[in-house]
Amino acid sequence: MALCGYAERLTDDPAGIGDGDIELLRAYGFDDDAIHDATQIICYFNYINRLAIGLDVELEDSVRAWELPLAGDEVTS
Repeated sequence: MALCGYAERLTDDPAGIGDGDIELLRAYGFDDDAIHDATQIICYFNYINRLAIGLDVELEDSVRAWELPLAGDEVTS
């Protein structure tokens, strides 16, 4: 959950990330390599999602088949 919170914070407010965020991850057992790798992956997903949304990229059918509604999404049948 600590890593999920970090990912959300890095996504919503990257300039707000500070030493406290990194220290919290360390307190949960993440070493510097793991924090680095997680940050790279989080930032890559943010980048590629923004690129796809900005260019209105259509998802392939195989990707659409795995889409699940998120909390708060309206489910239609």
